[in-house]
Amino acid sequence: VQLQASGGGLVQPGGSLRLSCAASGFSFDRYGIGWFRQAPGKGREGVSYISVSGGRIFYANSVKGRFTVSRENAKDTVYLQMNSLKVEDTAVYFCARYPGSNPIAGLWAVPSQYDSWGQGTLVTVSS
Repeated sequence: VQLQASGGGLVQPGGSLRLSCAASGFSFDRYGIGWFRQAPGKGREGVSYISVSGGRIFYANSVKGRFTVSRENAKDTVYLQMNSLKVEDTAVYFCARYPGSNPIAGLWAVPSQYDSWGQGTLVTVSS
């Protein structure tokens, strides 16, 4: 099982980035995928979750209305479009595989619910 997040970089406040999470080594179209982030000195925070079909999506309140998660099962890839970025969005962003059925609302943001993690990609929002 491999998950690789990419697309991070340095962006000014108000700018946009699109992160990608490329999966391999498992049947991608059978798993939900979560996005998490970890800022320096802080714990890992759930950002978003998308179900297998894309029909069930969750966002953290802090990113709702600014971030959009999507997936292309044919390409084994999940995306996180991040708009109106703020300084407080600065963090390493990770994608992770959720094993089993869709999580109960609230549990999607709990890191221990996920069984595989990729290496993160750094997003820095700064002027």
